[in-house]
Amino acid sequence: MIVFPAIDLKQGQVVRLAEGDMDRATVYGDDPAAQAMLFAEAGAQHLHVVDLDGSFAGRAENRSAVEAIVAAFPGYVQLGGGIRTREAVEGWFDLGVARVVMGTAALKDPQFVKDMAAEFPGGIVVAVDARDGMVATEGWAEVSDVPVVDMARRFEDAGVASLLFTDIGRDGLLTGCNIDATVDLARRTDLPVIASGGVKGLDDIRMLALHADEGIEGVITGRALYDGRLDLAAAIAMASAGR
Repeated sequence: MIVFPAIDLKQGQVVRLAEGDMDRATVYGDDPAAQAMLFAEAGAQHLHVVDLDGSFAGRAENRSAVEAIVAAFPGYVQLGGGIRTREAVEGWFDLGVARVVMGTAALKDPQFVKDMAAEFPGGIVVAVDARDGMVATEGWAEVSDVPVVDMARRFEDAGVASLLFTDIGRDGLLTGCNIDATVDLARRTDLPVIASGGVKGLDDIRMLALHADEGIEGVITGRALYDGRLDLAAAIAMASAGR
């Protein structure tokens, strides 16, 4: 199971939000590339980066910060946030991003996302962000009437790399990952699932790793790392051991 340390970008700074609320942002640093290197030194081979401003604007708003991260980080960078056009997808891959995460586009224009998945095999991750079991979009500002499982199943035969499942109600609150909902989604779809939202410590990593053979590909963690509640090296070791 992969541990993805998260770097969320707002106006070029490293931040974490509470429940996806831009007005509830905690700033953790103003050098995203340096933060990426710290994660690499702790053993991270994968990084999850979000252009928060881009999520709301529908276009890249932190491009220079992402460029600096990609240049500094020796592993694989997975990027999300406002990526809704072919030009945006192609531009990020040209820059060296390994995987692109698409959420709003996946709900509103699924055929476009399927086309991108076919064109960039293994490069597209579909974000399934949930509030009370329903898909949320537009930087989580809107909640649809589409159940999470229905959304996931739309992309089973499309060639997407994986699903990124976030329980918005837990994100950034250190209340513990929604293990049950994440594992349930993995069991009900053929796609690998990446867990996100609420990770508070090693116990979450251990519980998810126990279900790695059921389709849990990885876990994203942010605030727990920044607050010192979770040691990244220990988390990676536990995830690798599968227990």
